[in-house]
Amino acid sequence: MPLLTSLPESARDEVRRLIEGFCDPPSLAALSALRKALADDPGPVHGPGGGEVLLRRLRAMSEALPPGAGILDDPARLAAVHACAAVADPPLCLAGLVHHLLCLGSLTELSDDPEGLEPRLSALREGRAKGVYLITEVGQANSHLATGTRADFEPADGSFVLHTPEPGAAKFGSAGTGGVEQTGVVLARLFVEGVDRGVFAFMVALTDERGPLPGVELSAPIALDALPLDYVQVRFHRLRVAPAHWLSDGARISHDGRTTFHDPAGSPEQRLQRTLRVGQGLWAAMPAVAAATSRRSAVRAVEYARQRRTQSRLAPGVPLLAYRSQQTVVLGALADAFALTCAADGALSVRTGAGSAASSPPGGEEAMGFTPWAAVSRPLAAYKAVTVRTAARLTAECQHRCGFSGQLTVNRLAAYQSFHHAFDTAGGDSQLIFYDIGRALVEEDRGKEPEPQETPDPTSPHWWPTLLRLHQAALTRELIRRGAADASLDPFERWNPLLEQAGVLGEVRAVLLMADDVTRVLERLRDPDLVRALTPLAALHGILSARRWAGPLLALGTLEPAEFEALPGVVHRLCDAVLEQLPLLVEIFEEQGERDALDAALVWTRGATS
Repeated sequence: MPLLTSLPESARDEVRRLIEGFCDPPSLAALSALRKALADDPGPVHGPGGGEVLLRRLRAMSEALPPGAGILDDPARLAAVHACAAVADPPLCLAGLVHHLLCLGSLTELSDDPEGLEPRLSALREGRAKGVYLITEVGQANSHLATGTRADFEPADGSFVLHTPEPGAAKFGSAGTGGVEQTGVVLARLFVEGVDRGVFAFMVALTDERGPLPGVELSAPIALDALPLDYVQVRFHRLRVAPAHWLSDGARISHDGRTTFHDPAGSPEQRLQRTLRVGQGLWAAMPAVAAATSRRSAVRAVEYARQRRTQSRLAPGVPLLAYRSQQTVVLGALADAFALTCAADGALSVRTGAGSAASSPPGGEEAMGFTPWAAVSRPLAAYKAVTVRTAARLTAECQHRCGFSGQLTVNRLAAYQSFHHAFDTAGGDSQLIFYDIGRALVEEDRGKEPEPQETPDPTSPHWWPTLLRLHQAALTRELIRRGAADASLDPFERWNPLLEQAGVLGEVRAVLLMADDVTRVLERLRDPDLVRALTPLAALHGILSARRWAGPLLALGTLEPAEFEALPGVVHRLCDAVLEQLPLLVEIFEEQGERDALDAALVWTRGATS
């Protein structure tokens, strides 16, 4: 059986592109140097002394990215760097995502005067300062839709006065890191001569090495054990913000006797969407992060099941992996990790404009629904939601199947699960995203029938996406039958009883994106050994997904009972096919240098003998 090192170089390049998103030597060398730097500099990136560790690690991440103003120009490298950080240290990954993709991303994409952001912009790019993104307010749900923090325009000098008008408008974020310079991007509602002009972003100097700067107030630390960083609440007290630090994104305020405001966005609703478009960078990177941590989790679970021998009376001495119940879970985790890897490729294709626009709204810009997330980018929001939810489930299952080893901090399975579980609501709530996608599909499709197509054999990777297309159409028809398209009702009256089913439809659409990516990646591969190894893995992902979706599929008749009853036999055949390829698959998915984390961490002390 061929192993990765014995495959031709062209096949190894295919693997590198699949796993890392690229295969050019400079990028691979930068990623290898980052792995070494993170391994050589362990330590918590929060709490006392954590600020300097965090800055060193952010600096190492920045050095693995393109230099200077081009630091955010390579989405594949951005995703790979943050995925590498996630595997090594999930809290670092979160800090890096906020620093690079939200803070630096806002400064890069929304500023009309980059030179006016210096020297803080350069300090952020070089990892000499920490970037923070302050959007969430503590006083109400969906606070991004009703931002309370104010920025009042001062016509005398063109500056802005940033203020927290009441306690509920306090921002929440990881801005409590002590001993380092922190620069924040703060979302605030702009008022010009008392008129609300919508939500804009502002660059704000938050802290220096001694603590908060004048006009900034930080609460005591707020513990969040699932993702330990230095969280606080932040208030602003009539803080003066320079005109160049308004990230105006093309908006203009002129004052020559009278004040005139112009915004190319056209409305406060469109302004919010434009201000939040930096989320696309985060959403494009999150599938790669989910895939990397899931590959590591799945490989750990497979290795544990291969090496751990049971003493059950049923078959004493056999490895755990001999049991069908164990195979289904751990090989299924490997299959789902492959699907996430394909979704990461799909998300980057959308981000760079190389992917299909099938899941984008017709006619371009989309009107806001329940939230702005899907309106900013429906496919990227869908990718974020489905990949973090899949990764949270997968890592939790792997943790459970690894026994006590799965609970050990050094193996990081609990940290991965907490990271992805937290991101189900962070970065745009996944359930709200699914609600919006389901609503939009009903209003666009109006129950159109999918084009007739023959359902492939269940052992084919094409079986699952075909089934999902049929199910999406059936769910859309059912929502229309129940009144989702009834224009005589106001939106709340129409959708309130149907939100749960709309969310199911939105999630089906997101799952279909991932299923299509699996078949697309397989069709792109040219090496026959790789195709032979990955095809049963792709099919196993589809069959196990169908079993998880059995209730909705059976309820609407997308899957017949007899077809469902046949699935366990298909699962067993596919597991056998995956087992034949397992050594190569483990080598493809394994993060280098991660196999013996526990043994490397152990320090032994022997008692003295008399």
